[in-house]
Amino acid sequence: MSENRPLDFGQFWYSLGKELNEIPIGAETEILTIRSTDFAELYGIHLSSVGPYNIYGYLSVPKGDGPFPVIYYVPKNASVLEIIPQGTSNQIRSRYITFSLACRGMRTADSPYSAMYPGQLTDGIDSISTYVYRGIVADTLRGLDFLLTVPNVDKSSIVAWGNDIALIAGALHGSVTHIVSTPSFLYDSINQRLKTSTYPLEEFNDYLRLYPEKEKKVSKILAYYDLRFHAPAITADSLIIADHEGGLHDEKTLSDLTENMSGPVTVRTSERSSYRDGIFTEEWLTEKLFGQEAVPLIPNHWK
Repeated sequence: MSENRPLDFGQFWYSLGKELNEIPIGAETEILTIRSTDFAELYGIHLSSVGPYNIYGYLSVPKGDGPFPVIYYVPKNASVLEIIPQGTSNQIRSRYITFSLACRGMRTADSPYSAMYPGQLTDGIDSISTYVYRGIVADTLRGLDFLLTVPNVDKSSIVAWGNDIALIAGALHGSVTHIVSTPSFLYDSINQRLKTSTYPLEEFNDYLRLYPEKEKKVSKILAYYDLRFHAPAITADSLIIADHEGGLHDEKTLSDLTENMSGPVTVRTSERSSYRDGIFTEEWLTEKLFGQEAVPLIPNHWK
């Protein structure tokens, strides 16, 4: 069944933003000397989100004069929080302020709620008010609220990097100027799940096999998070990594997203190679933020 955009779509997200704004950011910072380098300092950051709920992130700040562009590694559908994604050149931390955030349920932000993986994607999904992704989106927005308070942040260059949540962050928070996203579970989910038996979308199949009578309700709830309905509000310059041709989220499938986004969009068809896709992404972002003459920071194992 194909779900339409909810009539109260805008009100739903406005109410979440209002609730979040009424909660102080409450940032608590600790320097993590063991993970600092001769070119960057690393900090552990505690923040308050809706609930209220305490979330945690790693903030890396280059040494020297700023301002610096920001890469915000948004919360992901996985349990472990990394300073930067595995395989990324650590030299990224000499050029960018980086911030990686653990949403509620992820390790380092798993008290009192510890998410299951798989299982997180359907947690509380039988009610619009209890679905865990309402809180996860709030956590993501709170991370951006915090970044705007960090000294030496170049507010004209804030990149949201990740999966579907990076795009939702770009739609709901005006601070995002660039997006790097690999959509994987919040694009027409109720229909896309029927085309696969792999996770994360298989979580929806698992849930609806147990509760088939809830399909209509789940479909309506997922519509609030559907990237297709957020597309017009995305004005950032975006790079979308699509599946290989014929894949679950290939360029053709994602056209309802990419053709309706308000900002410039580059679609990259994945070559199913972290090396080739990674090189393309680093070159795209370096050119966007530093110009054509700048040299991308490539990890040694790609050279």
